[in-house]
Amino acid sequence: MKRTASAKWAGDLKAGVGTISTASGTLAATPYSFHTRFENGKGTNPEELLAAAHAGCFTMALSLQLSQAGFTAESLETTCTITLEQKEGAFAITQSHLELKAKVPGASPEAFEKATQAAKTGCPVSKLYNTNITLHAILQ
Repeated sequence: MKRTASAKWAGDLKAGVGTISTASGTLAATPYSFHTRFENGKGTNPEELLAAAHAGCFTMALSLQLSQAGFTAESLETTCTITLEQKEGAFAITQSHLELKAKVPGASPEAFEKATQAAKTGCPVSKLYNTNITLHAILQ
């Protein structure tokens, strides 16, 4: 299975502008720029899209892990924060932090912890990142 997205750009780094599109059409010429990446401009940026991908992938992987353990989640809400920092003169993604709030009827704290850790290391997006991945999970 392959997924496709494209990016266009015109201009230099600070004054230039670009668009990002996905083959599915979910993103269609969505603007991105220096201002959307490093300031608070209107549009998106690569790190925001990576955060969305990691939150979505982890949450689906957790649903699978819980199902395999015999549980069905009433709700799973994951927020992902990607940290972009300048290190050694270049920018790098240094962390992906997952914040989870979950309602899983019948799950013990131990079963929940086992499922969240398996999802954190097993989701395909986690495997893609070469960075520190942290998780704070709350079972309600």
